[in-house]
Amino acid sequence: MKKPKLAGAFILACCLLAYLMFVKRHYAAAPHAAFRLPPHVPPASQPGGPATRGRFQYGIMFDAGSTGTRIHVFQFQLEQNEAPKLAHETFKAIKPGLSAYADDPDKCTAGILELLAVARDSVPLHLWSSTPLVLRATAGLRLLPGQKATQLLDRVRALFTESPFLSRNDSVSIMDGTDEGISAWITINFLTGGLHGADSPTVGMLDLGGGSTQITFRPQDEKTIQTSPVDHISSFRMFNNTHTLYSHSYLGLGLMSARLAVLGGTEGQTAGGSSELVSPCLAPLYVGQWEHGDVVYTVRGQKAGEPVYESCRTKVEKVLYKKVTRAAEAENVDFYAFSYYYDRAVDLGAIEGEKGGSIKVSDYIDAAKRVCGGVSVSPAQSPFLCLDLTYISVLLQELGFSPDKHFKLARTINEVETSWALGATFHYIESLHSHM
Repeated sequence: MKKPKLAGAFILACCLLAYLMFVKRHYAAAPHAAFRLPPHVPPASQPGGPATRGRFQYGIMFDAGSTGTRIHVFQFQLEQNEAPKLAHETFKAIKPGLSAYADDPDKCTAGILELLAVARDSVPLHLWSSTPLVLRATAGLRLLPGQKATQLLDRVRALFTESPFLSRNDSVSIMDGTDEGISAWITINFLTGGLHGADSPTVGMLDLGGGSTQITFRPQDEKTIQTSPVDHISSFRMFNNTHTLYSHSYLGLGLMSARLAVLGGTEGQTAGGSSELVSPCLAPLYVGQWEHGDVVYTVRGQKAGEPVYESCRTKVEKVLYKKVTRAAEAENVDFYAFSYYYDRAVDLGAIEGEKGGSIKVSDYIDAAKRVCGGVSVSPAQSPFLCLDLTYISVLLQELGFSPDKHFKLARTINEVETSWALGATFHYIESLHSHM
């Protein structure tokens, strides 16, 4: 009698094993489940692992800028009824930007795959399918003809779909300029503590990229909200609080696009059929080459004897005429300034390259006068430094800032890069929750 019992037990064990293998294959082959993580509540711990493993969530953000593509892999620690804490960031950048592949989208594949490999190395395998993967393109793609931008994004979208991460229809897109400003505002105020409570003081954000520039701050006076252009006021909900912001992006007024306009060129084409540009913002008799938007320009200074700074400032003022709105109340708000505001301050020696610091509008004005007047700042001084500094100083005044206004300059806070990427990742995860 023992043999039939043993045979029956063996058959039962085989059936159970076959069933378990079927279930495993079924779930492995099923599509990724929609990302679902209750706001600020730690998910259940992973079986067989330490309890702290389940308290972390990841987000992957690709920043497709005009000069390069950067990946940010954020690790968030989640606590019940509290805003998430940033536990770690992995960062890598590659050049050139996606827009450089506008005529051959397939050539962007290698760079995107290189950055996806960084994501695989940074996110635990068991969390791949629940980690949102997002790419947001900025001014570089906004300035491309629509079809070329679409083809580039379609190629990236295909690569994201093939990846093991959570990718949806809205995972790859061109970021609206206002959203870029709001996302950067979220980043800086998350890092400085401004989002940790409804009454926490916040700071404003100024960003000067290559193709666009943004200004964002939270008004304290209701009159500012009522009298500002309708499209300059935005409201959103974040960490259980509603924030109303003044935020606007000026496409075409980023430093590289503005440089082209001041030199007399036109975005997307050569000036009057010629690639030679003559400008009062360059040193007299200077001749050189400058590449922008896949066009190599020959640039020349005007003849000697003309006042360089005054002529350059007049040209910049014409380029900015009636293109910028003065932001009411901005003068009274504490601001952080990023990107080319930071880089040109480093060029002047006003701040250290790694530590940052602070600067006044008048510092940019005085430096522009000094550089345009022929006083060298460094042996490797850019021939465009006079133009860039004049543009920055005029732009800040057009935005409503007095020469005495101070700005804080920082590339990182608590070792986290002060870009829009962190804020955009928070914003995306919140949107996933709201659509559940």
